[in-house]
Amino acid sequence: MVVMRVLVVEDEVYLAEAIRAGLRLEAIAADLAFDGETALESISINEYDVVVLDRDIPPPNGDEVARRILAEGLPVRILMLTAAGDLDDKISGFEVGADDYLTKPFELRELVVRLRALARRPAESAPTVLEYAGVSLDPFRREVYRSGRYVKLTRKQFSVLEVLMTAKGGVISAETLLERAWDENADPFSNTVRITISTLRKRLGDPWVIHTVPGVGYRIGDS
Repeated sequence: MVVMRVLVVEDEVYLAEAIRAGLRLEAIAADLAFDGETALESISINEYDVVVLDRDIPPPNGDEVARRILAEGLPVRILMLTAAGDLDDKISGFEVGADDYLTKPFELRELVVRLRALARRPAESAPTVLEYAGVSLDPFRREVYRSGRYVKLTRKQFSVLEVLMTAKGGVISAETLLERAWDENADPFSNTVRITISTLRKRLGDPWVIHTVPGVGYRIGDS
């Protein structure tokens, strides 16, 4: 039996209280929040294993709460609740940070099973947003921002930037970039890496944050 503490964020008071009562019968400690603001306050104060998060709550809505949890790198899982069950809704829920998804109406038994499964997962497996030198890269949503400005990148540019940002200022050789961002058929004698770095710099804009270390490789940093 996985011992856990969860936060139920649901603006339908009777439903929220019914969920809490049901979870307590399963020896799962549950707190309640009826809006996004209260939810974020509770998450900042208490340590939860899972947040059961309804998408349609008073502001900030469930999607924004999930985004903030993800952006702050909090070690908590998100099980998103919604009345909408089509595929696009589910995909968008995962894109904003949900770890699991449950469509209303649902059986309490299923909620309990999903909560216990989420609580068993190590928090480190959750994708984290990489931030360095004013650049923010979200591996899950495949988005890059520089100083709050969205930067549109090709898949290869994104992969190269991710390798550089993971190194956090460390120097990465062209050979290593080829190994990590290209497949095994990449030609080690081509100028593919140099060209990709050049176009990536332009996309990120001035001043350059990707620097060449002569004879060694590339690194990301303010100077």
